[in-house]
Amino acid sequence: MGIWFWVLIGVAAVAILIGLFVWSTQNSLTKLRVRVDEAWSDVLVQLKRRSDLTPNLVQSVQSYATHEREVLERIVEARSAVMSAADSGPQAMALADEEFGSALNSVLAVAEQYPKLKANENFLQLQHSLVTTEDKIQAARRFYTGTVRNLNIKVNTFPASLVARALGFTVRPFFEVDDPAALEKAATVEFSGHSSRPE
Repeated sequence: MGIWFWVLIGVAAVAILIGLFVWSTQNSLTKLRVRVDEAWSDVLVQLKRRSDLTPNLVQSVQSYATHEREVLERIVEARSAVMSAADSGPQAMALADEEFGSALNSVLAVAEQYPKLKANENFLQLQHSLVTTEDKIQAARRFYTGTVRNLNIKVNTFPASLVARALGFTVRPFFEVDDPAALEKAATVEFSGHSSRPE
């Protein structure tokens, strides 16, 4: 056995180690990407659930506040924008959700002016459903943010970044707008002493 034999053995060992590293890194990145997709799907489910409650909210408020047409039209338009943004990704959805939160606050502010509406059992149940849904949305957003952070760290960390780049893995966007303070202000939903804030 000459020196070339040991060189070949060494090259083969290095190739095997590199192959194992690529295989392991690819599996890890794939799992992270699947978790991000799953988390995003959960965000969309919760946003759809809230959107499904909106017609009932509009109907309840409209029956007591018939002259508040502009406010009610705004939330209907905001709901439509949220549903349309579902296929446009997290950043477009965050912008639509920002507007929806602002429109929802306007409708609830109108409701505060009508004691009979505030005392209506159906409206109270609807408020409770909205509070629960807002909490679920925030939980889903936190989970999505965490999974995106984990994927983005892996994609950007050397040497995994070499494999990620070669295999087409990229960083994923967070669910946020350019001005997080504006998002928080607009999407803070007030429900008679209970507030739900984005995380």
